[in-house]
Amino acid sequence: MTRAGSRGAPLTVLKIGGGLTVLPGALEAVCATVSELGRTQRIVVVPGGGPFADAVRTFEASHALSADAAHWMAILAMDQYAHVLAERIVGARMVEDPGAVEESVGMAGVAVLAPSRWMRAADVLPHSWQATSDSVAAFVAGALDAARLILVKPASDESATTVDPCFRSVLPAGLPWTVVPRGRVSEMARLLGAAP
Repeated sequence: MTRAGSRGAPLTVLKIGGGLTVLPGALEAVCATVSELGRTQRIVVVPGGGPFADAVRTFEASHALSADAAHWMAILAMDQYAHVLAERIVGARMVEDPGAVEESVGMAGVAVLAPSRWMRAADVLPHSWQATSDSVAAFVAGALDAARLILVKPASDESATTVDPCFRSVLPAGLPWTVVPRGRVSEMARLLGAAP
């Protein structure tokens, strides 16, 4: 794949934060927008961890867990959220490895990545809470030679530009990225060149 996109529109990696699940209507609005954009764009969705990763944090706080166990449990939490997103994004296909992406998105389409198998094989991130789904999305964008990375965050305004501490060290040099707060979901269409 090339940044220009080998079979159509450029490939975009879109991380959808799990925190959207607790905001009434936010997840539905984002998924509806991604469904629509997927008709003309090539999108790979990287799920956040959301309530599933929060369950790992809660368990870790009351039971002894090694850093390795907590890391892989949090990555598996992303797989769980991937199922939620694949069910709510019309036309999306679930994928587990980079080889399935091109077939899933073709000239246009949405692939929702359940990243645990790929991340286990690559094992490129530190096993700590310093690396979250933001860093996974940065790694995926680089590995797929995506044209851009968009992080949809649950915060309501543009001040929501916080990323995890490992993000910038994983992000490929020169890869354009931006944060879209939940209140400005329509920005995704502009960023993808799908809006007038």
